Amino acid sequence: MQLKHLRTLLSPQDGAAKVTCMAWSQNNAKFAVCTVDRVVLLYDEHGERRDKFSTKPADMKYGRKSYMVKGMAFSPDSTKIAIGQTDNIIYVYKIGEDWGDKKVICNKFIQTSAVTCLQWPAEYIIVFGLAEGKVRLANTKTNKSSTIYGTDSYVVSLTTNCSGKGILSGHADGTIVRYFFDDEGSGESQGKLVNHSCPPYALAWATNSIVAAGCDRRIVAYGKEGHVLQTFDYSRDPQEREFTTAAASPGGQSVVLGSYDRLRVLNWSPRRSMWEEAKPKEIANLYTITALAWKRDGSRLCAGTLCGGVEQFDCCLRRSIYKNKFELTYVGPSQVIVKNLSSGTRVVLKSHYGYEVEEVKILGKERYLVAHTSDTLLLGDLNTNRLSEVAWQGSGGNEKYFFENENVCMIFNAGELTLVEYGSNDTLGSVRTEFMNPHLISVRINERRQRGMEDNKKLAYLVDIKTIAIVDLIGGYNIGTISHESRVDWLELNETGHKLLFRDRKLRLHLYDIESCSKTMILNFCSYVQWVPGSDVLVAQNRNSLCVWYNIEAPERVTMSSIKGDVVGLERGGGKTEVMVTEGVTTVAYTLDEGLIEFGTAIDDSNYTRATAFLETLEMTPETEAMWKTLSKLALEARQLHIAERCFSALGHVAKARFLHETNEIADKVSREYGGEGTDFYQVRARLAMLEKNYKLAEMIFLEQNAVEEAMDMYQELHRWDECIAVAEAKGHPALEKLRRGYYQWLMDTQQEERAGELQESQGDGLAAISLYLKAGLPAKAARLVLTREELLANTELVEHITTDLIKGELYERAGDVFEKIRNPQRALECYRKGSAFMKAVELARLAFPVEVVKLEEAWGDHLVQQKQLDAAINHYIEARCSIKAIEAALGARQWKKAIYILDLQDRNTASKYYPRVAQHYASLQEYEIAEELYTKGDRTKDAIDMYTQAGRWEQAHKLAMKCMRPEDVSVLYITQAQEMEKQGKYCEAERLYVTVEEPDLAITMFKKHKLYDDMIRLVGKHHPDLLSDTHLHLGKELEAEGRLQEAEYHYLEAQEWKATVNMYRSSGLWEEAYRVAKAYGGANAHKHVAYLWAKSLGGEAAVRLLNKLGLLEAAIDHAADNCSFEFAFELSRLALKHKTPEIHLRYAMYLEDEGKFEEAEAEFIRAGKPKEAVLMFVHNQDWEAAQRVAEAHDPDSVAEVLVGQARGALEEKDFQKAEGLLLRAQRPGLALNFYKEAGLWSDALRICKDYVPGQLEALQEEYEREATKKGARGMEGLVEQARQWEQAGEYSRAVDCYLKVHDLGSSSLVEKCWMKAAELSIKFLPPQRSLEVVRAVGPQLIGIGKHSAAAELYLNLDLVKEAIDAFIDGEEWNKAKRVAKELDPRYEVYVDQHYKEFLKNQGKVDSLVGVDVMAALDLYVEQGQWDKCIETATKQNYKILHKYVALYATHLIREGGYAQALALYVQHGAPANPQNFNIYKRIFMDVVSAPGTNSAEAYHGWADLRDVLFNLCENLVKSSEADSPSHEEFETMLLIAHYYATRSAAQSVKQLETVAARLSVSLLRHTQLLPADKAFYEAGIAAKAVGWENMAFIFLNRFLDLTDAIEEGTLDALDHSDFQDTDIPFEVPLPAKQHIPEAQREEVRDWVLTVSMDQRLEQVLPRDERGAYEASLVAASTGVRALPCLITGYPILRNKIEFKRPGKAANKDNWNKFLMAIKTSHSPVCQDVLKFISQWCGGLPSTSFSFQ
Repeated sequence: MQLKHLRTLLSPQDGAAKVTCMAWSQNNAKFAVCTVDRVVLLYDEHGERRDKFSTKPADMKYGRKSYMVKGMAFSPDSTKIAIGQTDNIIYVYKIGEDWGDKKVICNKFIQTSAVTCLQWPAEYIIVFGLAEGKVRLANTKTNKSSTIYGTDSYVVSLTTNCSGKGILSGHADGTIVRYFFDDEGSGESQGKLVNHSCPPYALAWATNSIVAAGCDRRIVAYGKEGHVLQTFDYSRDPQEREFTTAAASPGGQSVVLGSYDRLRVLNWSPRRSMWEEAKPKEIANLYTITALAWKRDGSRLCAGTLCGGVEQFDCCLRRSIYKNKFELTYVGPSQVIVKNLSSGTRVVLKSHYGYEVEEVKILGKERYLVAHTSDTLLLGDLNTNRLSEVAWQGSGGNEKYFFENENVCMIFNAGELTLVEYGSNDTLGSVRTEFMNPHLISVRINERRQRGMEDNKKLAYLVDIKTIAIVDLIGGYNIGTISHESRVDWLELNETGHKLLFRDRKLRLHLYDIESCSKTMILNFCSYVQWVPGSDVLVAQNRNSLCVWYNIEAPERVTMSSIKGDVVGLERGGGKTEVMVTEGVTTVAYTLDEGLIEFGTAIDDSNYTRATAFLETLEMTPETEAMWKTLSKLALEARQLHIAERCFSALGHVAKARFLHETNEIADKVSREYGGEGTDFYQVRARLAMLEKNYKLAEMIFLEQNAVEEAMDMYQELHRWDECIAVAEAKGHPALEKLRRGYYQWLMDTQQEERAGELQESQGDGLAAISLYLKAGLPAKAARLVLTREELLANTELVEHITTDLIKGELYERAGDVFEKIRNPQRALECYRKGSAFMKAVELARLAFPVEVVKLEEAWGDHLVQQKQLDAAINHYIEARCSIKAIEAALGARQWKKAIYILDLQDRNTASKYYPRVAQHYASLQEYEIAEELYTKGDRTKDAIDMYTQAGRWEQAHKLAMKCMRPEDVSVLYITQAQEMEKQGKYCEAERLYVTVEEPDLAITMFKKHKLYDDMIRLVGKHHPDLLSDTHLHLGKELEAEGRLQEAEYHYLEAQEWKATVNMYRSSGLWEEAYRVAKAYGGANAHKHVAYLWAKSLGGEAAVRLLNKLGLLEAAIDHAADNCSFEFAFELSRLALKHKTPEIHLRYAMYLEDEGKFEEAEAEFIRAGKPKEAVLMFVHNQDWEAAQRVAEAHDPDSVAEVLVGQARGALEEKDFQKAEGLLLRAQRPGLALNFYKEAGLWSDALRICKDYVPGQLEALQEEYEREATKKGARGMEGLVEQARQWEQAGEYSRAVDCYLKVHDLGSSSLVEKCWMKAAELSIKFLPPQRSLEVVRAVGPQLIGIGKHSAAAELYLNLDLVKEAIDAFIDGEEWNKAKRVAKELDPRYEVYVDQHYKEFLKNQGKVDSLVGVDVMAALDLYVEQGQWDKCIETATKQNYKILHKYVALYATHLIREGGYAQALALYVQHGAPANPQNFNIYKRIFMDVVSAPGTNSAEAYHGWADLRDVLFNLCENLVKSSEADSPSHEEFETMLLIAHYYATRSAAQSVKQLETVAARLSVSLLRHTQLLPADKAFYEAGIAAKAVGWENMAFIFLNRFLDLTDAIEEGTLDALDHSDFQDTDIPFEVPLPAKQHIPEAQREEVRDWVLTVSMDQRLEQVLPRDERGAYEASLVAASTGVRALPCLITGYPILRNKIEFKRPGKAANKDNWNKFLMAIKTSHSPVCQDVLKFISQWCGGLPSTSFSFQ
């Protein structure tokens, strides 16, 4: 570790002012220093002082300086500071969490002696040492202190271990004592540990040892049990003084000791297990270090000195930047501070076991920390600051980390998954799995707390691709295994870990209930699935449906809605849940029912408070009401009565709410009085039973407590008198009779006569009971009582009263019973009939009135029919002889046999209409014979036929139809029916119908249409055997097209078309099938051909293997060669039969020779070892060179033969020279001599003879002389003849010379021929240099006789392009000249064009060129400098062409210095807004403004032209694409400048406008970035001087002189801008390239400025106006407000503004009127022109303005 000085927090004083103590807060945010003045200074973590407070003495009477602060420490929560003082007291100050909070003493502990040192290791526990030797503990919670241990020696130092669980005290006698609050399982001893050699003022407890030092200048490191590990002895070092203080780093890996001017650093080396001394930090004049404090994160160390200084040091081993986002500071081997550079947040990563941190990585979207040590793995969540350290044996860095779960880190390593929960130092669990995809692992860690479940940690993962295991991570056992039939590709537990969702590769979604171990498939084609966060609601997508399960316990209840796109995510927040769906390019949100989600989740978790809170946010709707009802029921079951009360209040159930309110009051009262759950009190339980209407339970609860009265009161309150009386009877209550009386009275009072009657009847008072029944309107009860008691029947009046009431109440049957009882049968029968009591009526009639029985039976039947008891009515109708009614009833009751029986008894007319109805029933039962018989009986044969047809009984139907229908009708009927069957897919039935009516072709067509080819073939074979073969072939083709190859094969073979089958399989690449068919059906050689094609398609070794397997290799090679497939033949022979290769080469060579590919054939002949054949081939084709080459290389015997043959060919072609050479090479000179003699070429013959046959030379020479004397030569012809002879003799040089000598002027054609011959021979036979000379001689002579084309062609033969072009130009053949230049040497195109233009010019034909090519003519005019004619011609063309040439002319003029003419051009033709013209306009502008002599009245028209051109340009720009561009703005500025200049020139022509001109010159200075600065300042200065503004003149001319000097030096750096501060005159201006003012005028100005400055009468300041700003500045420096410039003067308009129609254009009224007045008095045309321009520019003049004549 190294110390680096950062800053001085507190500056030292001149004398001793010791810093007594210092402390860092546990949260690293605060640092406290106590000064010698007993004031505590508070700093923030950056070292800025933020607060301070003074300590106080134990007793004020001793004064404020009566003590020293010896110890200071922050509480673990960093909100309090403990101060130990020498006046025997400890104060604890509450300093708060924020800076500036009020400081309050919250504890004080008075001691018996001075406090010497102090530590605050744990909450509420302060440990301190006293001067009397005791080490005590102060408890801030109880405000009491106690002694831990006592010694007799002054406590000089006190320190804690890294965890704060143990303390060490150092004493004045050298003793070091150790004490543990908790030894954390280390087993280390307590008590006196070491006797150090001197008082250990510097004492530190590091991780591995204890370091002590003091005044003997020796540092000793002690082991855990006090033995000496190391000693660092500085006692002999004269530079070292005593050690005064020490501090161990928070990680315990380093110790710093303070002495005089020096900090010594010891670092623990884990590898060597010893302390290593780092380079000490030496600071001169630091003096003795009195206090050290180390920041809790280890990054800073503060040292306090004797002189009151506090220095802060940075502590780190090393520092690095991670991905430019995090800073990693290694403050110790085992401690790293990770700082987020963007947010400034810090996390301290520390190994609790002291292992060295090797490497830190930040992963998982830069949120999670991962670091390795030798034996552990450190993990952390930067967002929540939860850190973990787990045991981890190094595995070479092969771990893979997944951070998808916010609570758990998943680590894969070598097939093992390990889970680590952030903030926990133990692994949560590990399992074996090969599946690393986070979608195949689901971990749930206490994500939703449920009632009765403290810890809930579950894991689901894949054991193999089809098996899921679910593990309880707390118990570490398996709670479920799911074996699935197909591969699982996604799984996830719900938040409570009770349900598991998983999806397989077939996109089926399954739900597994872990408790019941049941699996349910809930969705098919699932493309998206997710649990809704914070609930058990499930969202999934099935194709175009969004599926939502609001209650996952009922998976069959799914809410589905249609969507158009794909679900991409879920968003929950702000009281709503949305499913995000992408529909094309947009994302649409579908909102879910938040009520069902939130309420359902709360109910599932039994969190009724959450459910209530949610419901209270909703308006009352039917859905909300249902939720309140559900919650009320559950709350009652869970005995959460206050919630139930709230529910009933919300539902408006006032009674229940009030009842529960009372119940709650009872429960609360009991709870308060007796403690415990008030809901267990018997009254509460009974009231809850009453609420559920379980009164028996309530009674039981009361009686258990012997609360009989309360039970009776309950029943009475509910008016349940019977139960009340029963309780009273059971318990023998004395008030029983009173209760009964009260009950009767109550019944009467409440008009419950029936109940009272029952009471009287039960007590035996029948008459009173009947009276009460009648009173209650219950005559039936009265009648029942009368019928049971004979004595009451005797009371006639009573019986009459009862019967009257019964009839009145339409209780006829009971009245009949009474009448029958009192023997009145007539009245009884009437009553029975009225009351439909027919059984009693018939029995009575049989006895008393037999005639009435039949009528009663019919009426009984009618009544039963009305009552829909049809089957019962049948017999009554039969008894009453009502046959029709009986039939209808039988049919209605579906009593078919009974109906037939009755119908058979009826006549035919009556029965016929009923038979078909019965027949339909039997037809539906498929009892067709009975149905047919019934249809026939009912004359409905057609219906019978239809029945058979529908049943598919075609024979019976046909048989029946033939009996009663025409044959053609039968046919139509059957075909129609067959077509209907075909539509229904009943093809067999349709076939039977077609065949039945002898239409098999229709059946065949039907089968073909539906591709039922077997049935089709069956019918064709049966009905059209002659067409069977064609049908098979046709079907084969169709099936092949459909890809049904095996079926196609069957049909092809049936049609005996095996070749078609083979071709079909070949085209599909099914060679094996093709070979099989060819071998089976194709004769002897077919299969060999197929095998060959198969092998060819495979190629290479595969082909060889196949042919070997089939035994056809050699045959295949021969076949390939026969079919010219030589590549394949070569490949096969190379791989398998190498001896066949030469034979194939020979055959290939012959094939290539036939094809005319001789070179390739030659190679193949040679490869075949037959070079002679190659030679013969070339000789045959007279390719002598090739023949000779082959012969020489491969067959030397043939060489001479080739040469002679070649020579003969040459002689035939009269190529004697070549023939000679060949014959000489063949060593046959005699032959050559003979050939020459025969040809009359004596010179050649002589030459050969001389060289090769010198013996015959004399004889040959004589022969030649004889021939020569015979011929002779005369004149030119002789010369020509001589030349020809030389030519024939091959003496071409001489021949050429002869031809060139021919000069017969009489025959120009002969001369031309001779010259051409000479040129031709020289080109063909003579060296290039000689041929060049000849052509150069011949060419001009040909041109001389007018043969230009011939000369040009000669030149072109020798690539003399220029000479050829010149020849064509001479002959005025311009097109040829141009074409040659263009095609052969484009460099001469310009040359030709120039000559052509010269020619046209010389001929005076430019105008005719205009008619041919305007642009060329214009360009010609440009080249000739005929600009006027060019512009005149261009004016007749379009605007674009005109302005092209205007721009060219303008550019030309500008280059020539004629900017004025260029400007005039644009005045004449307008200024278009073409970006390519902008530089021209700018150049004209710059030239005009830079021109000399423009500062005068005479220059007006020049300025006006510039102004008008720029105005025209700006108007055009507004309409163009360049509108509002930077260029547009620049031209607008230029227009304004031009206007000022024009107006200035106009004003200079009128004496009274002199000041206007001066002001314009001054205003132009604000535009010096576009103007020559020296000229502008000169003109402004001279103008100011002329009107007597000497201050301004002096400043401007002074600036002008500075600028002239700057131009000389070439830089503006030396300029002083102080005169122009707070003005709008720019400082940054372009440096003029030259001086714009002549030397003489510069000297005049220099003299004047010098004179004025010597005079000192002028103030060097610019005049200011009412704004306090420079009067010509548009911007007020103080406010930044910008004024508009005046159109007349350019000065800012501060008041009296005249505005124009165009925005931003205005004038000062005074200036405007002055200008108008000058026009009126002077009649100046130029001023009028200015006014006219302003009118155009500004959209008209104000109404007061001047009007033009």
